[in-house]
Amino acid sequence: MHVEAALAPPAPEPPQDSDAALARLLNEGIVWGDAAYWLKRLPTGSVDLFFTSPPYADARAYSRISPDQYVAWFKPFALSMLGATSETGSLVINIKNRVAKSGPFRGQRHPYVYELVLSLQRMGWRWIETYIWSKPNAIPGRFGPRTKDSFEYLYHFSKGPKPYFEINAVRIPYKADQAEIARRLKDTNGRRNTDAGFGRDRTKTYEHGGADPGNVVSVSQTYNQHKGPAGQHTAVMPEGLAEFFVKALCPVNGIVVDPFAGSGTTVVLARRHGRRSGGIDIHEEYVEIARQRLVDDHIEQSAGQLSIPF
Repeated sequence: MHVEAALAPPAPEPPQDSDAALARLLNEGIVWGDAAYWLKRLPTGSVDLFFTSPPYADARAYSRISPDQYVAWFKPFALSMLGATSETGSLVINIKNRVAKSGPFRGQRHPYVYELVLSLQRMGWRWIETYIWSKPNAIPGRFGPRTKDSFEYLYHFSKGPKPYFEINAVRIPYKADQAEIARRLKDTNGRRNTDAGFGRDRTKTYEHGGADPGNVVSVSQTYNQHKGPAGQHTAVMPEGLAEFFVKALCPVNGIVVDPFAGSGTTVVLARRHGRRSGGIDIHEEYVEIARQRLVDDHIEQSAGQLSIPF
């Protein structure tokens, strides 16, 4: 049984026909429904990117999933998504580990996140990369003998060996000014080595139009999380985080699906950047919030900045 289903009125089931189910999802943008059923109805190989932040273990009042049972709970969703993903498609999961409140790991970080990653890899998902979402203005909290949580994980999996990946879409501006860039481009002998033998060709430093952002993505808690319709949800993702992965992992006009859509951030950002998108959520009140966001497209006043922390 889907854990969340017990906490909400029965949601309508998706159309029986796979093409009709996908068409309705993309047409409505956000559907009220149980992802356990919707994901099974999506056409095989139809989705370019599943980008989602599922309920974290034992973290929210609307979804109490024990970390001890989390992997077993999530595996059916992952299996359905694997079937619905295209050969060049990807799955990205934003998730956070937690300190166990009971059981053998009480008082320790519970390993459910790592267990989930290994379980998906054994299922057939290809584990491509681990990203760190650095939160410069993370909310302080009391966690015993620990500092505040200022990062979360994003795990990138792919269906096939050659997933779509467009790094040029997420490059960040060079820190050097235009005069320095022009000077470097004229350097015909730019190799610089250290005494240890490491180095790089400085003539190639600025040839890509922007720097590789790396796998640490710094996005502050931002406007869209607290204002407008999104602020009515208790766990809203900043727009800059969704934007990064949508632009890098899904081609323009491709299909993005969020099976735990929440306030609809993934769907809003995907549509804003020319992708077809749809989200599923089992909580009817959040579906209404997300649909209002789709109508209004509340754009945050100050977009999240992507940068490499030093």
